[in-house]
Amino acid sequence: MRRRWFAAAAAAGAAIVAVGAAAAGVHTTADVPPCAGAALSGTFTAVRGSAGAGQISYNLRLRNRSGRTCFVSGLPGVRLVGRSGRLLPSRVSPAHPGQPTAVRVVLKPGSYAAATARFSPDVPGVGEPVSGRLCEPTAYRARVHVPPADGVIVTPVVPPTPVCEHGSMVFSVLVAGKNGPATG
Repeated sequence: MRRRWFAAAAAAGAAIVAVGAAAAGVHTTADVPPCAGAALSGTFTAVRGSAGAGQISYNLRLRNRSGRTCFVSGLPGVRLVGRSGRLLPSRVSPAHPGQPTAVRVVLKPGSYAAATARFSPDVPGVGEPVSGRLCEPTAYRARVHVPPADGVIVTPVVPPTPVCEHGSMVFSVLVAGKNGPATG
């Protein structure tokens, strides 16, 4: 009996806090919408000092440029784009298969979420040229699908780079902040 009373009191208190927060213009995590593509800007930039053993890391940084709080979650979808706008081979896989990939990152206006990609810019995969040319065409931009919303943003790839093994990239999940976690 006493436990039920405490549970009912806790639920009522949480409801009062949520209603009060909404009335004051404060978002609770339950009422924050997913970030639309138009709400975000981004970059896909090499991580200084990360090159080694035929691999390099790039940091995908997303910024909430809207005036509203929203959230992102999970593993970004990325399509590499060549200089002329042609889509290039691109395959994203999780850095830690089997581990949760749906971390909810709430972004207030001006705040950041990031993920880290690790890939080879110069070691060809099966079926790619091994001498005389790059393994794949150079990527100058990335089309990024940011879950869970349906929007897509286009970010520069700095510096532009080929992604070998038919565009294979191992990605971390999105986390709060300007830098994604290590993928190794």
